[in-house]
Amino acid sequence: MHETRYSVTTTAYRLEMLLIRSTEGHKDAYRLFLQELTLYLRVKLRKQIRVKDSDVDDLIQEVLIAVHIGLDTFTPGVPVTAWISAISRHKLVDHLRAVTRWNDLHTRFRDNKHVASNSAIDVSNAKRDIASLLKTLPKHQSVAIVHTKLFGRSTTETASATGLTESAVKVGVHRGLKNLVARTRGLKRDN
Repeated sequence: MHETRYSVTTTAYRLEMLLIRSTEGHKDAYRLFLQELTLYLRVKLRKQIRVKDSDVDDLIQEVLIAVHIGLDTFTPGVPVTAWISAISRHKLVDHLRAVTRWNDLHTRFRDNKHVASNSAIDVSNAKRDIASLLKTLPKHQSVAIVHTKLFGRSTTETASATGLTESAVKVGVHRGLKNLVARTRGLKRDN
């Protein structure tokens, strides 16, 4: 028990010293602060929630961005871990709200028999219609949509599998979906 307290105290002290040094203009100190903060957050968030590694990584990125943006709100003398905990708590709540909304939306669709049909004919028709619509898109857009939206792959996985950059995957999905919406409404788009 004593070792754990010492470790947490040491981590908090080290994070605070690195942050103070970085605010004094030491770029290496800021880089080290972010590296150690990432490790600290990974342990803390894994203890707080039981989610996929990609969700933890996304949360860590959100917290790091919020810490960077909110550097001017840090007050030396206030424990840096308390400041970081407040930021990570807000990001965690945002994440849980988003996950809950996503799950609620998809649960409603699965449970609504009028929306989702189990008929093999309906499934076959839906697959045919989706394939037809995807063929109307530029290849990079359709590939990005198939991998991310139909196969459920992450942007990183899709980029690795297709040879596109992560940015190109995101843009391809966004523009492709806009094109599909426009086509289903009878308009024509091609970005």
